Amino acid sequence: MNDHQIDLAIGASLKDMRESRGLTAKDLSKAANVSAAMISRIESGQVSPSISTLIALSEALDIPIVSFFKDTATDHVDFTHVKAGQGIRSTRIIDKHSHDYINLASHIRRDISFEAHIVTIEKQDAEPPTYVGHGVVFMHVKDGEATFRYGQREIHLKQGDSLTLDSELNHGIIKVLTDKFTFLTVKAERR
Repeated sequence: MNDHQIDLAIGASLKDMRESRGLTAKDLSKAANVSAAMISRIESGQVSPSISTLIALSEALDIPIVSFFKDTATDHVDFTHVKAGQGIRSTRIIDKHSHDYINLASHIRRDISFEAHIVTIEKQDAEPPTYVGHGVVFMHVKDGEATFRYGQREIHLKQGDSLTLDSELNHGIIKVLTDKFTFLTVKAERR
């Protein structure tokens, strides 16, 4: 990507973010203390904005400065399509406990990693593992019931329930209450 293409991409990002907030160039000009003419030149890709101008615009729009560069980082993207009933099937064994899971997605880019699994835990005498990590976890119960621990809190989960949590706190299934407990789990973290 050459310099002019980068300027065009930054300008397009600025215009998208300004318009998505219902702001005119004049409104943004007042909030950021950047002239409306400069905003227009940036949005049309006629000028390379300084870092201080981008900081002022990002603060006025209440967005991270990197948002202006979202379309400049790469000229390629990856995607994965997993058809129904497919995915990578695995069994995790920890001491005497085991559970099955299907890896539906795993995506890593320079700023974030993401993974999604369908996990099935059968009722068993062995204690399930607990986890501590980084980022956020989303769970959606597909079938069954279980008791989930998040820090010192115990949460009763049943079919249809969803749970979102910061994974820095100790968490995990502590007891399966039905013969099987199946849930979708999605984890995302900054790299």
